[in-house]
Amino acid sequence: MSEEKEKLPGYRWVVLLAVCLICFMANFMQYQISAWGVEVMDVNGIDVAGLTSMMLLPMLAGVVLSIPAGGLADRYGVKNVVIAGLIVAVIGGYVRTFMIGNYPVQMVAMFMLGFGISCLNANMTKIFGAWFKHQTSLAVGFYYAASCLAIVLAQAFSTLLGTMYMSFLVAAIALTVVALFWIFFMRNTPEGEAAPEEEPVTKYLAVAMKNKNVWLIALAYGLTLATTTQFCAILPTALELGLGVETATAGSMASVITVGSFLACFAAPAFVIWRGKNKGFLLISTFLGAAVMAINWFVPLGPGMWAVLVLNGFLSALSGPVLEAMIPALPGIGTKYAGSAGGLNTTIGVGIAYFLPIGIAAVCGENWVMQFIVCAVLFLASAICIVLLPETGPKGKLAQEGKLGLGSESTQA
Repeated sequence: MSEEKEKLPGYRWVVLLAVCLICFMANFMQYQISAWGVEVMDVNGIDVAGLTSMMLLPMLAGVVLSIPAGGLADRYGVKNVVIAGLIVAVIGGYVRTFMIGNYPVQMVAMFMLGFGISCLNANMTKIFGAWFKHQTSLAVGFYYAASCLAIVLAQAFSTLLGTMYMSFLVAAIALTVVALFWIFFMRNTPEGEAAPEEEPVTKYLAVAMKNKNVWLIALAYGLTLATTTQFCAILPTALELGLGVETATAGSMASVITVGSFLACFAAPAFVIWRGKNKGFLLISTFLGAAVMAINWFVPLGPGMWAVLVLNGFLSALSGPVLEAMIPALPGIGTKYAGSAGGLNTTIGVGIAYFLPIGIAAVCGENWVMQFIVCAVLFLASAICIVLLPETGPKGKLAQEGKLGLGSESTQA
């Protein structure tokens, strides 16, 4: 491992910064809608369902764009594809700012905001696989941490600028600066590393879609993302209506889950890099995460509940960075096909995360115990996919036999 670390280019940290800035701004601008929720509903004449639909629209953009964005990035380079997405997102940011109160236009603008992050999400593991190699999980951890930090800061500081107009305008300007940073400083591959031979876009997509391990990661990713999203979304309401917790306190209790998630973004990659293997860690963390998710509701209110909420966020977020970092290491994928594979992963994962919570809410209603138990069971179901995956760690059998995708630009499924 030490030799591998020495070979990694120092410029990878600039690339990581560029990627994390886009991730931060996308999540910050999405969760501004939550911070200004009451005023958003008032000026647009909508209810909570309308507010939720507006906030989730950037995710829907990921469902639509991820597969073509991944395939095009494999063919034409990640930088150009993300630039195109960022241009649309920046326009959406200004449209949202200057058309406050026009609900249909706001919906379109929120969908546009999802273009940049959707193009990036589809190719995130391709970028990190090229620049961080076997430290990809570490880079993915920083990426996840950026999203956690953005959510917290959006909730805490969005309203401090006084008006929704000013809050949206400052965010749009910041996104413009981030887009310019990407344009001027992003590089597709390290200096001296040849880009893979170009092939038709359909070839890249076909290779990714024929690889069963890509589908297994996507299903596991979707189940974990959907259940943790639903848990966090309903927790404030459940605490308020089910346990009589005050609104402000319920929101604060829900936010501490993000604290645990933030810590997990660094702990998980650090452990698997040190251990050299992924599967055992993923299985144990999934079982523990599901267990804490199931018992969280039954912990008495007080310091114990707060502590378990942090633990819940920590354990349920451990698998995410490790799972996604496995994509470029998969046999038959490598960094050459990681864009298409990442696009497929994002489409399936975000699609599940968008629709499954709606189904859970429709079936369970205000039965909070059932809501949380169902979330825990479905979170645990991701372990089935993990069991079927190969070990992609640098100390695993495939790595010892030289069969991992990382570093291979010509592997095929």
